[in-house]
Amino acid sequence: MRTGSEPLTARSPLRMRFWLSVWGVIVTVAGTVAFALAGRPGWAAACAAVWLITIIDMAVILKHIREGPHYQPGRDVPPYPPDR
Repeated sequence: MRTGSEPLTARSPLRMRFWLSVWGVIVTVAGTVAFALAGRPGWAAACAAVWLITIIDMAVILKHIREGPHYQPGRDVPPYPPDR
């Protein structure tokens, strides 16, 4: 039930963030492997660090997607005025 003035077609950006993190994992894994094979351990370690950050971000995104919407205003919060 719509009780506020939020857009009717509002969507969460979590799925977009998930697919961007998947792309980030692919790129950082490829970079880590490429730099390791090229004999550049510093750059390989930097890519591996970004890979770790991307994996952590992906875990947080998946947690938020699984939680779903969870903010529900109580009875003491009045609804927004309707759009005209």
